[in-house]
Amino acid sequence: MTTKQNGSAGFSRRKLLQASAGLGAGAALGGLLPSLSARADAPTLNMWWWGEQELPGLQAFLDDSVKAYSAASVKTMLQDTAVVISQFQTAAAAGNAPDIQYLWNGIYHMESVWLGYLKPLNGLLKDDVLKASQPTLLSHFGNNIYRMGWYPQPMIWIYNKDLFDKAGLDADSPPKTWDEMLAACDKLKAKGIEPCGGGIQDGYWGEWFFGHALAQQIDSTGEAIDLFTGARDFRDPKYYDPWTRIEELRKHDFLNPDMSSLGLYPGIDLIVTGKLGMGVSVGARVPADSKTSKGRIGCMVMPVYGKGKMAGKPILDSQGLGISTNSKNPEAAAAFLEYLQSPERLKVFWDKTGWIPANSNFDTSVIEDEVVKSMWKSWGQSENIPYVSNVVPGQFYEQALLPAAQQVVQGQITGEQAGELAAKIAGEWRDFNPDMVENYKKWAKDLSA
Repeated sequence: MTTKQNGSAGFSRRKLLQASAGLGAGAALGGLLPSLSARADAPTLNMWWWGEQELPGLQAFLDDSVKAYSAASVKTMLQDTAVVISQFQTAAAAGNAPDIQYLWNGIYHMESVWLGYLKPLNGLLKDDVLKASQPTLLSHFGNNIYRMGWYPQPMIWIYNKDLFDKAGLDADSPPKTWDEMLAACDKLKAKGIEPCGGGIQDGYWGEWFFGHALAQQIDSTGEAIDLFTGARDFRDPKYYDPWTRIEELRKHDFLNPDMSSLGLYPGIDLIVTGKLGMGVSVGARVPADSKTSKGRIGCMVMPVYGKGKMAGKPILDSQGLGISTNSKNPEAAAAFLEYLQSPERLKVFWDKTGWIPANSNFDTSVIEDEVVKSMWKSWGQSENIPYVSNVVPGQFYEQALLPAAQQVVQGQITGEQAGELAAKIAGEWRDFNPDMVENYKKWAKDLSA
């Protein structure tokens, strides 16, 4: 999902899933920026990537990696956030896609799998390398794996320890249940502190909250997909409960009053700078946010209220890379991806970004910040679950997921009415996308196992 950092303007990956047909292949290729001159004695690979916007230092890592690689010439192009999906799909349809493509998780790349634009990586990459890169469950379809892990992205809640101290709360023991969180909100509010929230003007806060909250009420990611295939219904109270929780926070005046006028990341900044008690965030921000707050940011799993098997477990997402079916040198592309997973490159990744790579063999003892170390132990080295917002169809994302949370925050609709809106849009999506529904049903079986 949305993980753009450093106050950048918001965006919608979902629009990209719907807009690819409107872009020309010429535009897709127009921004290609060669980073290395072709070598006469080695194949040339094109790699389109994203992530500098979210994790500064990736550009330096890739530049260094390309410079040091001798088995092929690799031309890299940093993609704008707004065209990551559409640019690839347009180029793939025209037979001009790059050899290596950056891929967000779940439906953000699975649609390209179903369109036949991506090669399975099992059989191309060495099994041990692919496994160590920790490709996510949402990168699997059928018996194949379509993404190599690049860097992990814990989905977290954060809180400000100084504000917890001021309110007489235990800053070393954040609330673990919903009732404990409401009680903590009461104490924060009594001290004149805005207890909870962030920024929802661009809508993405609602997506993140939904990803944390729906997981509490389901037993598997496949159960979330059932809500879109019609096997389950958003009008069931357990499935519209995410919006009911937002409604509850609003009714108690626990959400910051400027929430609707702030974007996602400026809202998170309120917590880091001691102006808001707690809210949603992502792990890749934590090293910088911990430094800014001098270690006074704490990380926690969303306080539990649900009874599903996924309730109370940390969510771990991951960014990844794949190989296009257009590639004329898939073996060479696979060799470069394996090179990026070599111990030497993993160290360079850490040195250039200050964040850990997605590789189970990487020695995370290099993490010195106690906040980051604690977060990684809980999210990366313990049992974790997928981020269920990554399975939401594009039409649902735009017409239900984002506006429903915004309208509940603004008091325009109730949580139950949000469920009715969700059910209506899910039904309309099914009516217009019968082929996609069948793919979803197959995917649901994989994810329910």
